[in-house]
Amino acid sequence: MKESVLDRFSRYVKINTRSQEESETYPSTACQWDLLRLLEKEMKDLGLKDVELDSWGYLFGTLPGNSPKKVPTLAFLAHVDTSPEVSGEGVKPVLHKNYQGGDIVLPGDPSQVIKAEENPALARQIGNTIITSDGTTLLGSDDKAGIAAILTMADWFLCHPEVKRGPQRIIFNPDEETGTGTLHLDPAKIKADYAYTADGGGLGEIENETFNAAAATVTVKGYNVHPGYAKDKMVNALKIAARFLQMLPAEMCPEKTDGRQGYIHPLHFTGDISEAVVKFILRDFEWSGIEEKVKILEHAAALVRTEHPKATLEVSWKEQYRNMRFYIDKDPKVVEYAMEASRRAGAEPHLLFIRGGTDGSALTLKGLLTPNIFTGGHNFHSKQEWNSVEWMEKAVATLVETVKIWEERA
Repeated sequence: MKESVLDRFSRYVKINTRSQEESETYPSTACQWDLLRLLEKEMKDLGLKDVELDSWGYLFGTLPGNSPKKVPTLAFLAHVDTSPEVSGEGVKPVLHKNYQGGDIVLPGDPSQVIKAEENPALARQIGNTIITSDGTTLLGSDDKAGIAAILTMADWFLCHPEVKRGPQRIIFNPDEETGTGTLHLDPAKIKADYAYTADGGGLGEIENETFNAAAATVTVKGYNVHPGYAKDKMVNALKIAARFLQMLPAEMCPEKTDGRQGYIHPLHFTGDISEAVVKFILRDFEWSGIEEKVKILEHAAALVRTEHPKATLEVSWKEQYRNMRFYIDKDPKVVEYAMEASRRAGAEPHLLFIRGGTDGSALTLKGLLTPNIFTGGHNFHSKQEWNSVEWMEKAVATLVETVKIWEERA
């Protein structure tokens, strides 16, 4: 091959692609174009066909099939942006070769320690090469490991023309981390029958299920007068919004839930005495759980209105995405083939759910079934993010085997 997955990954993480919430542009940050344009050139140099970077920042390419059979077209997707939560500028990848156990102290900031007791997956890394940042930034394995794995897979097939394959579409997109990765992505332009995201996850993890998601907004309107003359007149929207938050179930929050438990998460609070706005995200694996959480918000609002009749409280909400399991279960081979591919690659597969969403959630809802395949990463959105070179190589092998299985069973 022209380049290994580690070499590609090490180059990509050095390019800052941090996305930005509340941006008025798409992509949300100009720096994402830097990686997109580099990838556009590399895809052409690699020999991919129909390479196109459109005005929204979606990069498309085709690896033509060479099988005499009529094989379904597969799409492989990864996102170029990194989390807005932690700096992705000036990433310095560090290789920890022949890992022998114990904590990993990051050299750029010794206060950043990847503790073995908090990272049980490290116990499976003895003798492997672990890659981290220097501790002053995130690493960017989410999702530059996916980009590197997909292009290394394409490179492998181009170097092995004797291996039969169906046609493949390769797509890289911006702004997954802001929840808008597929906002302008038309499945018809993908031109595929089935798809996979390569986006995070430990060795062998195949994900066919995500949260259902909704966004809710609670708006409180009060009345402001001079505080010296406020008796029986002032209605303080900030205090009433705080009271509303106190009304919510204390255990139904991200910091106290795990597994298949959903939550109500207030993530943004703005305002003044006249008006306060609290924004929430609601998550649950069952849609009935989302509806239940909306009722909880509405019930809390009703109680606060009783306590503060001079205030106005409004609860609004909207759907963001649905659990992709509802759709994938109707055509399970898209997951079964990926699990068999992982097994062939030497990575015992584990069918898991994601306590979050992916671009695959939105694409599945639009009619293109898109489960997720692991890339080996851990501690995403953190300065303690890490991956394993050997696990990234297993991810490449799993993608290769996935393509081969679809051709074999066509």
